[in-house]
Amino acid sequence: MKIAIITGASSGMGREFAIQLDQMKHHFDEFWLIARRESNLVELQNVLKTKSRCIPLDLVPIENSQVLADLLAQEKPDIRFLVNCSGYGKMGKVSELDLRTQTEMIDLNCRALTAITAICIPYIGKKGRIVNLASIAAFLPQPQFAVYAATKAYVLSFSRALNKELRKEKISVTSVCPGPVKTEFFDVAESNGNTLFFKKFVYVLPEDVVAQAIDGAIKRKEKVIYSVPMKMVWFFSKILPHRLILQIYNRL
Repeated sequence: MKIAIITGASSGMGREFAIQLDQMKHHFDEFWLIARRESNLVELQNVLKTKSRCIPLDLVPIENSQVLADLLAQEKPDIRFLVNCSGYGKMGKVSELDLRTQTEMIDLNCRALTAITAICIPYIGKKGRIVNLASIAAFLPQPQFAVYAATKAYVLSFSRALNKELRKEKISVTSVCPGPVKTEFFDVAESNGNTLFFKKFVYVLPEDVVAQAIDGAIKRKEKVIYSVPMKMVWFFSKILPHRLILQIYNRL
């Protein structure tokens, strides 16, 4: 049985990945959709042509990942795509944000992504793809978004290393590094503060980011950065001292 596993499938980028992978004819026998909100998963299931299985899971508690491990051991599927989209961010100073919020960001964005990936690897066949949702924030520290940016730096570093580790098995790992995307992400992220004023000028649509991400994964690219402004951010993060960039950031 050829399957795609998508975490964070109840909304935003995860939901869009499911919709667009559904359009790839004859690639999948089944989708496994993972997220906390079961009602949203069922709604998505009803619009997909591919047979789909809803797996309502909160991935923050480490023990919950065992549910997927047990299901994989029972079904022994051939995973063609693993898409890790579960995650969230919240703005605010480290000294002011609720401690539980900050540690759960790390748990979901880093630990859960690592656990799900490790659990799935034995079932990913040759030419399988892993897609991890990082962020343009992965390339630079971000004051008042410090924990989130750090978690995405982890995702990027982990993905690049894993891509090399799995090369002999012909499994590719692609990091997707978008800037601001028009999803409900910022409804949560900005509950305690606002991003820079120019965010609205670089907003992009999730369907465009996902289309490029899937294309990049198929071509086995190590990372995908959507839009010219975000590519410029990546470029300058490579050639300019981060201290200088942070000074400019603070002025803005």
